[in-house]
Amino acid sequence: MNPRLFTATFVALSLAAAPVFAHPPPLPELPQASARRPVVQIAILLDTSNSMDGLIAQAKAELWRIVEEIGTYQKHGEAPLVQVALYEYGKQSLAASDGFIRQVSPFTTDLDVISEALFALTTNGGDEFCGQVIDRAVGELNWSDDPEDFRAIFIAGNEPFTQGPVDFHASVAKAAARHVAVNTIHCGTFVEGAQTGWQEGAKRGGGVYLSIDPNVAQLHVATPFDDEIVKKSDKLSATYVGYGKAGAAKKARQMAQDSNAKAAGSAVGRASVKASAKLYANADWDAVDAVQLNGASFRAAKAEDLPPEMAALAPEERDAFVREKAAERARLQKEMAELEQKRQAFEMSERAKHALRDRNTFDSAVRKALATQLETRKFKRAAEKPGR
Repeated sequence: MNPRLFTATFVALSLAAAPVFAHPPPLPELPQASARRPVVQIAILLDTSNSMDGLIAQAKAELWRIVEEIGTYQKHGEAPLVQVALYEYGKQSLAASDGFIRQVSPFTTDLDVISEALFALTTNGGDEFCGQVIDRAVGELNWSDDPEDFRAIFIAGNEPFTQGPVDFHASVAKAAARHVAVNTIHCGTFVEGAQTGWQEGAKRGGGVYLSIDPNVAQLHVATPFDDEIVKKSDKLSATYVGYGKAGAAKKARQMAQDSNAKAAGSAVGRASVKASAKLYANADWDAVDAVQLNGASFRAAKAEDLPPEMAALAPEERDAFVREKAAERARLQKEMAELEQKRQAFEMSERAKHALRDRNTFDSAVRKALATQLETRKFKRAAEKPGR
């Protein structure tokens, strides 16, 4: 199924299962989302065997920077809809009958789901079957068939690429047939990865081969704007109003991922993504996005399906409440975008002044591959980050 049709169907079914809301014409103050957005699909396949604690730590810390990077691209003037899927493989506690492989999350635009899943990952010894996990990801995920979209797998690990019952040559060929690029990230030296099949896997999969050091942290330059950006991000979270049966739980997930990002040192990157209305959209549980993106109205909603602050209002006051939250969110997003521009300028200056370069980590590997492949697929860097 085309991912845009799937997304529209999912939202429609979610609203049908939740309280029935009236749908009057969209509120004029709240801009509507474009009906046609290019899709960027990224499937992340992580080795969670004993030696990969460093890799998982990097993925936790660097998810938001990767998404932020994707958000700097546009196609035909439109910011992409980012869908991320996650698999783990090579952990002994996973079922041997499944090749020690688990689909952690199918494609989702809910980035908090991916963040939560990454922070829940643990490692222990096992067998790492690269060919089989690629085969699973290609066959199980709802890949787009639209030539305008971008599709890629990023597989990271340290054991020979040749292990397991599924020949990687067959699985990367299957990916290539669906125009899914297979990028390989060897956790170790470049030469060792080249000798153990990781380079050939990327070459045959139409992707990029990279090697990283899983035991170092990415080099981040502290700026005078970081604290204020994070403070505004906390205030931004307060503008999200959960509705329906899942609203409270998803609001709690959002707050938990704010805390996780702070603990991982990635609060600024997460804040940048949250400040983008295009990258961080939650119409399935947030009242503001439901109105802004879907034209929903909450006047006729049952009180038990609304958060306390809305349930206490008269029906005619509810939309006004959402408008106020939307205005506050727009103000914060604008202020955060301005601070982010200053932060980036300061960081670039410091990096140039001290000749600082990114370290060889999961984040830098993914961004390096994306820079090449998105350009090839006619995605262009925007003058300013989309959705601001």
